[in-house]
Amino acid sequence: MALEKVEAPIPGKILSVDVQVGSKVVEEDTLCILESMKMENPIVAPVNGIVKEIKVAPGQTVQAGNVLVIIEY
Repeated sequence: MALEKVEAPIPGKILSVDVQVGSKVVEEDTLCILESMKMENPIVAPVNGIVKEIKVAPGQTVQAGNVLVIIEY
């Protein structure tokens, strides 16, 4: 199986994590919400698969390029 690393496109703060390890996701499912410059940005699954690892928690500040979620597909 291949792994897809979902990275933060912009710096910001994680407001919520909407999946759990082991969750099945379909392309475009919301993985988490990233707040940047007072706007909520949904981070969506780029592929169909199973959430293998979650690297962030609500309230955590991230930089662009930080890995948020790893999906096995």
